[in-house]
Amino acid sequence: MTRASSPSKAAAKEAAATSYEHALGELERLVADMEGGQLPLDQLLESYRRGAELLGFCRARLQAVEQQVKVLEGGELKQWGES
Repeated sequence: MTRASSPSKAAAKEAAATSYEHALGELERLVADMEGGQLPLDQLLESYRRGAELLGFCRARLQAVEQQVKVLEGGELKQWGES
């Protein structure tokens, strides 16, 4: 049973160690492959799982950056271009 959860843990560690841009690029490729309709069912499921991990990583990075911007802007997130 630990073998089944091992690839998922490895994928999560890989997603956590990568940059936002790299994760987003991989996510876009996964979505394109899945939308192509040519993946076998098992690979489609694994792509979906990986996509969910990457999506979580990207969301977390965006939230972290938003928090940093709030701190830099004195606790208030301003619209882009506002002074």
